[in-house]
Amino acid sequence: MNMGGLESDLEDLYRRRQDAFQVMLASVTGSVESARDVVQEAFAQALRDQNGFRGDGSLEAWVWRIAFRVAVRSKGSHELAVDEVPEVAFLDESRDPMLAAAVRELPRQRRMAIFLRYFADLSYAEIGEVLGIAEGTVSPTLSKAHRQLSAALTSNEVMA
Repeated sequence: MNMGGLESDLEDLYRRRQDAFQVMLASVTGSVESARDVVQEAFAQALRDQNGFRGDGSLEAWVWRIAFRVAVRSKGSHELAVDEVPEVAFLDESRDPMLAAAVRELPRQRRMAIFLRYFADLSYAEIGEVLGIAEGTVSPTLSKAHRQLSAALTSNEVMA
């Protein structure tokens, strides 16, 4: 991939997906405004560090990793570790409080996998790349998340 092509691809990715990046990162940074800044910084960093994209994964997954690192750094840390990423609350609690509560109860890695699959629309390979886990681990992670959500929502319906 030539550099001009990568710049164009990054620009296209930004136009198409900036909202998904902002929604996810707002839950990491604590506000929409700070998430907007993080998204802009992440894409600027991706443009500056184009040589870091080796092409062995997707461009979007590579930018997600950069964005998570920038977001975590904005909170005062310098390492991206899934278990240290702040709470990810990508659902509007007022629209479905039971679902939001059930998602909040998921372990961070499962919660992030759910977001990356269903909100960011990443492939299993891309999710594995973003989370730093093997692609083969993504399916069991999502399956466990589905079972946990189903159990939580079923028990809440019984109690209601």
